[in-house]
Amino acid sequence: MPLATARVTTDRPARYIKQLVSHMGHKASTALSPDGRGTITVASGTCGLLATPDGLELTATAVDAESLTGVQDVVTRHLVRFAAQEELRVEWTAPIDGAALEPTEPVVGTYLLGHHTPADEILGELAAATREATAGAAHMQVSSDEGALLTMLTGLTGARFAVEVGVFTGYSTLCIARGLAAGGRLLACDVSEEWTAIGRPYWERAGVADRIDLRIAPALETLRALGPEPVVDIAFIDADKAGYPAYYEEIVRRLRPGGLVVLDNVFLGGRVLDPAYREEHHLAMRGLNDLIAADERVNSVMLPVRDGVTIARRR
Repeated sequence: MPLATARVTTDRPARYIKQLVSHMGHKASTALSPDGRGTITVASGTCGLLATPDGLELTATAVDAESLTGVQDVVTRHLVRFAAQEELRVEWTAPIDGAALEPTEPVVGTYLLGHHTPADEILGELAAATREATAGAAHMQVSSDEGALLTMLTGLTGARFAVEVGVFTGYSTLCIARGLAAGGRLLACDVSEEWTAIGRPYWERAGVADRIDLRIAPALETLRALGPEPVVDIAFIDADKAGYPAYYEEIVRRLRPGGLVVLDNVFLGGRVLDPAYREEHHLAMRGLNDLIAADERVNSVMLPVRDGVTIARRR
């Protein structure tokens, strides 16, 4: 459980962040962002520093509990030393497991689901059919508010050629297809004949089946078979998480200027925030999140929608 936070009451939070970043720079890796956020990385882990109207918020992360204690101790010690004009109290929470985090509080999530353009009868019946046919795997389907977001983004880009990596039972596929401009096409990539077959009747009922080109094959093969020219208007990635970096790279190089790539599950249930989780898909997603934030080819934003959604726009 190598996550912990502390809230320090002070009217000088920005000053303390600058002092910590400046004075610890010779013994740690430090950074100060244009918006005033600080980051201190020592051998044992990392601490994020955020100024708020009434104090300073600290977030420490490390690969294990012992290392976490090391991060807390070094940051606390230096912070208290800088507080010559006031007595600071730095009280850390008990260690937290990333998997226990709630990116969106349940009450907020419920409110959000009740305040977007509601899913119509066809989408509702497809969701019900998915729950009945896939049982415990039904959580792989996007929520109705995320589906509405996909339709809106597709329409806003005026998309004529879209790509989807990971169809499941076709709910998100239907949402994207509905947002396409007249004559638009959606290349939908998946490896399961069984699950994608669930969505086909609903695509037909919605009148969008002729817009959807479903390819049952490894997505990388399908993507690499596309020409090198930037022809993709919008893409949605929601497949095997370890494959995200490769899917992103194949897609972003083919995005037209102003085109979007949307990535689902970028939090991995909170595990991506917790460096103790070290399996292949955790490392892949964590690395990709860092890469996108620094990728000069795109402008990006990460949203706390469901399990985390990143939207990147090609420059």
